[in-house]
Amino acid sequence: MARKAATESKMSSDEVARAVAEAEAREERLRRELEAALARVAVAEEAEERLCVQLGELEAEAMAQAVEYQQHVRELSERLAFMDGVLRSSGLHAVAAGMD
Repeated sequence: MARKAATESKMSSDEVARAVAEAEAREERLRRELEAALARVAVAEEAEERLCVQLGELEAEAMAQAVEYQQHVRELSERLAFMDGVLRSSGLHAVAAGMD
């Protein structure tokens, strides 16, 4: 009877050792997966920061282009108004507009 109890105890001890080894292996695998996930998060955060900087630069460039375009349109409008005034004062407005 004592021999049977010792055998069962040994099997039970082997099972516990196997379960501990499996748990340690699972824990190590999960630790590696977590480290890999954290590394991917760090890369994603760096990429996000770069994209934000690029977006800011593009927004600034777009604003500068919009201001430049608006100024160009304003200058053309002023030139057109000036030329219209010249034509009106010279009596050529009807001819230039095709209304003769």
